[in-house]
Amino acid sequence: MALSKSERKQRIRRRIRKVSSGTPERPRLSVFRSNSAIYAQVIDDTEGKTLVSVSSRDKDFAQVKGTKKEVAAIVGKAVAEKCKEAGIDKVAFDRGGNLYHGRVKALAEGAREGGLNF
Repeated sequence: MALSKSERKQRIRRRIRKVSSGTPERPRLSVFRSNSAIYAQVIDDTEGKTLVSVSSRDKDFAQVKGTKKEVAAIVGKAVAEKCKEAGIDKVAFDRGGNLYHGRVKALAEGAREGGLNF
């Protein structure tokens, strides 16, 4: 029997997490995409701590208007800015089982424009 969409996403997510993990030198940039919002966290997996987090639901983005892709690009730039403040310039990208397309790609490109390397 075929996998459901959520089961397929979980299988991909586990496969990605087997090979990518965040270290203090190169933390993991994890992306979660819901129907209405997009969230990004920079995580050090060795200590199990979130170093930086940004979401399109933050108060900073309440007045931002635009398409979901435009908002995702702004969130990517914001996470890059916060990472620069925290002294982080290299990250490992974790797309979280989502396809590298649309909002996830826009967030990644926004983070690259902001100065993050991955």
